Amino acid sequence: MSRLQSLLEPVIAIATTAGTKILEIYENGQFEELTKSDNTPVTSADLAAHQYIIHALAALAPEIPILSEEDADIPFAQRRNWQRYWLIDPLDGTQEFIAGSGDFAVNIALIEEGVPIMGVIYAPVSKVCYFATRGHGAFKRVNDHTVAIHSRSVAADENLKIAVSRRQRRESILARLNDHWNYDLVPFGSASLKSCMVAEGEADCYLRLGPTGEWDTGASQCVVAEAGGVIVDTLYQPLSYNERESLENPNYMVLGSQQLPWRDILPPA
Repeated sequence: MSRLQSLLEPVIAIATTAGTKILEIYENGQFEELTKSDNTPVTSADLAAHQYIIHALAALAPEIPILSEEDADIPFAQRRNWQRYWLIDPLDGTQEFIAGSGDFAVNIALIEEGVPIMGVIYAPVSKVCYFATRGHGAFKRVNDHTVAIHSRSVAADENLKIAVSRRQRRESILARLNDHWNYDLVPFGSASLKSCMVAEGEADCYLRLGPTGEWDTGASQCVVAEAGGVIVDTLYQPLSYNERESLENPNYMVLGSQQLPWRDILPPA
């Protein structure tokens, strides 16, 4: 078994335990809500999950550095030489957590030479785990039952399913889509879970317009790629990881079946 494969199940266990801690706070309803310097929300659940994950990963693989959304002020000069590192979002979908929708997840990715080579995404409310390692396919686990997942094939007469945010104005999304196609909108919560909808064929596309960080896409990029899809920016360029001072993503698209004419459906912009 490779080192990468040997790390997978322990990382799934770490994400699951972090999710259980989040769920306890969520169900209790007693959490503190704060505003970070970039005016985005953070809760005591985010911080509790962060603390647990970074300590658990450090114990699992002390040689691998960690970059978390909740501890991202690491100068580029320090991290630019990292060949391999953990990239985590302890609670993806903080607004959904606060709103009580249940659509939030724990994201843990392993990045090597700027490419996600492992992705684990655990949804505490549904207890669903999505995971992948490079070259070994993408999977979904529910109640210890694991199945392989793939982006779906779309018949010529089918509507395309577009995953959209519950919190975002849909006009901006619809304006980007070629109106020669027919679409069904599928509303959901966290960015990573919408990406997983594409990976498992529950949606064909997710277009994200607005600020996100590299931790929002690292884990899901590995899962989507191993399921047969891609995550690219709106000019169809790959996303980058740890290549510049800023950790902010551009607007991006999660695209399912590569048999579809995506540049016609979503013209580069």
